[in-house]
Amino acid sequence: MTPAVFLDRDGVLNDPVLDPVDGRPESPLHAADIVLAEGAVEGCRLLKDNGFLLVVASNQPGAAKGKATLDELWDVHERVAELLDAAGVTIDDWRYCFHHPEAVVPELAGACDCRKPAPGMLLQAASAHGIDLPASWMVGDSDGDVEAGQRAGCQTVLIEHPGSAHRRTGAVQPAGMSRNLFTAATFISS
Repeated sequence: MTPAVFLDRDGVLNDPVLDPVDGRPESPLHAADIVLAEGAVEGCRLLKDNGFLLVVASNQPGAAKGKATLDELWDVHERVAELLDAAGVTIDDWRYCFHHPEAVVPELAGACDCRKPAPGMLLQAASAHGIDLPASWMVGDSDGDVEAGQRAGCQTVLIEHPGSAHRRTGAVQPAGMSRNLFTAATFISS
């Protein structure tokens, strides 16, 4: 069994961008908008150096909400992966939930077991990679990320990215709170 660190993407690996509809920082909808978050590269390197698998587990409802196409969301994914690869960081697995309970696109509507706070993406990755969930961590910037990690049996760290403050209520109790992925990785590795 291998320990892993599950990473939310937006607000952990890359910065959120202003949503054109509601004006709040949310997931980027265009590859050109991708900027890696402060500490993302250094945090990934430190976690890899300490023997963790890195698995992205991210809700991406932009297509379900009619704000982008699935192709555009995959272009965003490719850009994040490209920037990390250029910095010498390889993510071991990428898991996305494209569903939303109030989707305007019927095939992406309804309840699912992968949309965080459900633990489906983490459990699927654990099964695929032989991940030791109690020895693993979920690092994210929202209450839903922390809850998903806890429901999967992982320890959790909440990133306090200023762009995602509206996704945190203080209702969850993570094992740690950090300013960015590097400080989270330092906490996990200590």
